[in-house]
Amino acid sequence: MSPVFPMLTVLSMFYYMCLRRRARTATRGEMNSRRAIESNTRALPINVEIVQYAKEVLDFSSHYGSENSMSYTMWNLAGIPNVYPSSGDFTQTAVFRTYGTWWDRCPSARLPFKRTPSTFCSQDYVELAFEEPVYPTAVHILETYHPGAVVRILACSANPYSQNPPAEVRWEILWSEAPAKVNGPQARQFTPCIKQINFPTNLIRLEVNSSLLDYYTELDAVVLHGVKERPVLSLKTSMIDMNDIDEDEDEEKFACGMDTLNKQFSIVTLREWPTNGYFDKLPYELIQLILSHLTVPDLCRLAQTCKLLYQHCCDPLQYIHLSLQPYWARINDTSLEYLQSRCTLIQWLNLSWTGNRGAISVSGFSRFLKVCGSELVRLELSCGHFLNETCLEVITEMCPNLQELNLSSCDKIPPQAFNHIAKVGSLKRLILYRTKVEQTALLSILNFCSELQHLSLGSCVMIEDYDLIASMMGAKCKKLRSLDLWRCKNITESGIAELASGCQLLEELDLGWCPTLQSSTGCFTNLARKLPNLQKLFLTANRSVCDTDIEELAANCTHLRQLDILGTRMVSPASLRKLLESCKDLSLLDVSFCSQIDNRVVLELNANFPNVFIKKSFTQ
Repeated sequence: MSPVFPMLTVLSMFYYMCLRRRARTATRGEMNSRRAIESNTRALPINVEIVQYAKEVLDFSSHYGSENSMSYTMWNLAGIPNVYPSSGDFTQTAVFRTYGTWWDRCPSARLPFKRTPSTFCSQDYVELAFEEPVYPTAVHILETYHPGAVVRILACSANPYSQNPPAEVRWEILWSEAPAKVNGPQARQFTPCIKQINFPTNLIRLEVNSSLLDYYTELDAVVLHGVKERPVLSLKTSMIDMNDIDEDEDEEKFACGMDTLNKQFSIVTLREWPTNGYFDKLPYELIQLILSHLTVPDLCRLAQTCKLLYQHCCDPLQYIHLSLQPYWARINDTSLEYLQSRCTLIQWLNLSWTGNRGAISVSGFSRFLKVCGSELVRLELSCGHFLNETCLEVITEMCPNLQELNLSSCDKIPPQAFNHIAKVGSLKRLILYRTKVEQTALLSILNFCSELQHLSLGSCVMIEDYDLIASMMGAKCKKLRSLDLWRCKNITESGIAELASGCQLLEELDLGWCPTLQSSTGCFTNLARKLPNLQKLFLTANRSVCDTDIEELAANCTHLRQLDILGTRMVSPASLRKLLESCKDLSLLDVSFCSQIDNRVVLELNANFPNVFIKKSFTQ
């Protein structure tokens, strides 16, 4: 037989497989944004497109603004645009808490979890509800300052306004992409090509990664386009794109890993294999090392290949550090139940963003910790809205070795529940950002948790007297290295004096947007003299910061790396030059809205001190 015939047969089979894949994808209406469907494709039937702005902001992980204000808060994303198409720094926009990599370079930075999939790079999120459920045809994001942070857009099957919640909540990715640098801070309308989904939605989630940005990203509004009836794509012809096949395989791999995650956890019967391949010849430790680089879904898949690898994939040593945050949309009580036997030695656990809308119950979470909590050292529960007092009580009882607890944005936990944390005397890191912790509970925590090194109380609005809190820190928390008092409304020079005298190991202090602190009282010069180890100091929006304060920092805090004096009117270029000459390690200096520091001064300082990122924000 001529050699050409086998080649033709192979090509025919390849072409048939491509057409079959395309037909299947088109039928279920999940065409990817880059699929090569040409202009002769049309949607049937033709629906009238509905255009709507977000009605309500349902949930978010962080924001720059205050809990009692609208300036720079996520709530600004509801409704029509306030700023767009203008560019610049405006208080009427939605702004997340961080940007760039500065937060990864300060003393409070946490070590990352291994095995995080490369496809998951989200740092923050916001969820938006719309009036009418639609099949999305487009999503427009109006970005007004430093765009480019959005990395993923998702749609949810649950209707937040329905009286009958669905038995199963589904999340589908409409668009996803790795972080990319955008040239220039100017406003833009970001309209990525989204894929079609097979259910109507009025709940959209944006996930962002601000690590490549030079400043805070600002979002003004989100516009959802969609139709009431599900579009059905009809193909007259289609062109095959090789990239299309790779994308399909990647999507199916992800879907398989997530949709069957719970099933794979529970597999106990395996096919009979004659041998375990060449893995029998490898040392146990070497196989463990190889498998340590796999993600959780990959471990579950590999466990189905042979008995030897099943044993390795279920070994508790593979689950010493476990982050389930990348799979937040699929983790539920069943997932935790199946993981119990594998997590008996777990030390680091990340359940951030998981369990919301009933996915994880209090009883399911409690059962898991009762089995797996004895060795836990680090527990991440950011935005865990299923948490209540019972959960905190179980944590304190079942995790005697706990050293790090993150409850950031767990704003559903009642105030009295935080009293239980005082039972964990071994705590070294406690993050209570945007929680309802109240003063009595916090005083008890500080009294009994004297090993604390890192404490975040940013945007904790239930605390009545921060001077009393600062006094307790100075008396009990001698090992404190980082303290976040962002938007603390009532701390005065008295509390700062107690804090500086008692916590002289402090390397990081955030006093941004603390309006009751006045430079004229000497509070900032006192800080500079008492805290020589400071590496990060944020005095954001304190208009009283003056040359004397900057000169004291230059004289006493020579290890300073990050300084934010946004908004001050009393700092001159001369004092900044002294600071830059003295603090050789300084890498970030924010002088936005400093009236004496114009663009000419910034250019001059940049030229003389090229290793320092000097930020000057603007408004048009």
